[in-house]
Amino acid sequence: MSLSTKCIQPSRRTTEQICRRTVPRTRVQQPQKRHLQTRPTTPAAAEVQAAQEYCSNLLRKYDSPSYTLHTFIPRHAQPMYFALRALNVSLSQIPDTTSSHTIGLMRLQYWRDAVTKTLAGQPPKEPIAILLAAAIEELRTRTHGQARISKGWLTRLINAREQTLTNDPYPNLAALESYAENTYSTLFYLTLSALPMTSVTADHLASHVGKAVGIAAVLRGLPLVAFPQQQQQQQQRSATAGAGVGSNVGQYGNRQGAVMLPLDVMAQAGLREEDVFRLGAEAPGLRDAVFTVATRASDHLITAQQMLSNLRAGQDVGHDFEHEGEEGHTYDHQQLGENQRGAETPLDEVNRAFGVLMPAIPTRLWLDRLESFDFDVFRPELLRSDWTLPWKAYWAFKRKAL
Repeated sequence: MSLSTKCIQPSRRTTEQICRRTVPRTRVQQPQKRHLQTRPTTPAAAEVQAAQEYCSNLLRKYDSPSYTLHTFIPRHAQPMYFALRALNVSLSQIPDTTSSHTIGLMRLQYWRDAVTKTLAGQPPKEPIAILLAAAIEELRTRTHGQARISKGWLTRLINAREQTLTNDPYPNLAALESYAENTYSTLFYLTLSALPMTSVTADHLASHVGKAVGIAAVLRGLPLVAFPQQQQQQQQRSATAGAGVGSNVGQYGNRQGAVMLPLDVMAQAGLREEDVFRLGAEAPGLRDAVFTVATRASDHLITAQQMLSNLRAGQDVGHDFEHEGEEGHTYDHQQLGENQRGAETPLDEVNRAFGVLMPAIPTRLWLDRLESFDFDVFRPELLRSDWTLPWKAYWAFKRKAL
């Protein structure tokens, strides 16, 4: 019996070894190789395509002027444009879609974390982050790693929205300008980076245009923030969703809204917040206050137009860029655009980046309409999209005139 046992046991071990060497390893490893080979290709491209369609539809629905103007952005930079503008819309909607200030802060922190992961090449499964990551990778490939998107600017764009969670009033007109610089001007700087464009002149123009756009956006959203219950019934959301102001419908419920005008302007005009809530457009001093704020937005557009005129006359822009030397605004003589295209004059740089400055056109149209209504910001016509924008924008782009 001992001999027969010794003969059987080696036979069993040999059979098990043969089975392990043949069937299991061959059948397990082969599917893994196929899985690793197919995963990074087609699904990634499909995700990016779906993400771009999502962002495009978001703009079409909630920020129609930006959707209309995307045709003036160079094709290679349009994915970045859609991602940044969709991010802007998403941030502006946080006050409307959150039930408390704490949840709003959590949403903002989500986007801060998403930006960090996206810049690291590991975006969360969210359409805006996916498209932004794909656009950043394409930019790096196209410029051989020389161009980059500033994390500081993206973070500033998110941080600036924190004020809209509670609709704290702006202490003065300078504070409103700072908000516009941190939102819309910064949005333009990021879009310029996607061209890529590193130019003190282009950034300088973008700063003035962005401030005008941001200030006008706050004015445009004033009735909706003051009366959030009526905002729920508005069907023209596309004219104001990108405005950068929240109505706090979710946060305040049935509570009164806020009058988002600078306190120093309200004091100078003799305007009281309670009069706006009680009398609406007929509140004493309201039109004077709106006129003062609208004038500041118009001043920035006029400044940008004068800068362009000076450049075409072969002169400098006429004044220094106040943000030069700050984060993202450092320049050298061997700029990226010069390396790619040869030396460019400041006017050449502005002409190449002109599509980024095009939001000046709908802003000017809206300010003109506001003036035609004697600065009655509560006129319902001001919430509607301007049907003349497409062809007026076309002629402005063709003539390179703001």
